[in-house]
Amino acid sequence: MIAIIDYGSGNLRSVQKAFEHVGAKALVTEKIDDILRADKVVLPGVGAIAPAIARLTALKLVEPIKHTISEGKPFLGICLGLQLLFEESCEGGVIKTLSILPGKVKKFRDLKVPHMGWNELKIEQKKCPFLKGIKSLTHAYFCHSFFVEPTQKDIIATTTDYGIPFTSSVWKDNLFAVQFHPEKSQKAGLAILKNFCAFKP
Repeated sequence: MIAIIDYGSGNLRSVQKAFEHVGAKALVTEKIDDILRADKVVLPGVGAIAPAIARLTALKLVEPIKHTISEGKPFLGICLGLQLLFEESCEGGVIKTLSILPGKVKKFRDLKVPHMGWNELKIEQKKCPFLKGIKSLTHAYFCHSFFVEPTQKDIIATTTDYGIPFTSSVWKDNLFAVQFHPEKSQKAGLAILKNFCAFKP
């Protein structure tokens, strides 16, 4: 069973439907017990980072998320769910986030935001199991104004160019997180979700 964390940050049903489309059982939940019992966990999200981290804190979900990742359970972050994994964001000042991965969240400068629509994924880690069968320069669907800048460059799985090259996904052991929306990325996105479902640590 896959637990999709519900902290009031939108697009949950579309993520659930995408997993169901590839044959997985997925539960949208805010319950700690559901998350801890799940085989795999997904942290989705759209919107602003400050209310997101506040809601996760209020629901007491921060420690279950960290525990899930540290114990080696497959974990997928999507869009805002990627940004939340890093140490801090510049959105609306300096916002402390989950500090699971070293690095910061920055805003696109002198570019039209949000970066919205289809763009290419340049694969940086060919051995990433979550990108199995995905060719470099495959297109995925984006909608964001901020991007992550990891301190550890070896966790960067894909990059994408939008005026500047930016990190569009990261991979570290059991953790995979993407800036794009696989649930909106048609065949390639569904293939990535299927890889996540098949992944065994």
